[in-house]
Amino acid sequence: MVRISFALSAAAALMIAACAPSNTMPSPEDGRTLYLSYCAVCHGKDAKGDGLMARAMAKPPKDLTLISVRHGDKFPRARVMSTIDGYARSTKMAGPNMPEFGELLKGDLVPYDSGDGRMTPTPRRLVALAEYLETIQMTR
Repeated sequence: MVRISFALSAAAALMIAACAPSNTMPSPEDGRTLYLSYCAVCHGKDAKGDGLMARAMAKPPKDLTLISVRHGDKFPRARVMSTIDGYARSTKMAGPNMPEFGELLKGDLVPYDSGDGRMTPTPRRLVALAEYLETIQMTR
């Protein structure tokens, strides 16, 4: 009986270990690397909306350091991630818009609370970008 109990416990531990994520959560530094590769050309190296492409755009990119200020000093994680992946975009906007990065952000998923208190499987790179953007917010 003890052997069966031990065997069941060992099997359960192996199953839990197999389900656990093999990697750690993405860091803001991971997000910074992605930001510099994909976002800085428009939003600028310092995220102030002054990238190389900004001058050629009819509607300049937003200063991403002021996201929290524009939302009552609260960083709207879900909204930011929806904007990055293209989910929150309007098709009625005139002129060149922010490109959709949904395809770029596919890949492995990590459990992430975007502000609603629920851990939701979210693309690792999307979390990394959101974490980075949250760290560069200015305060009033």
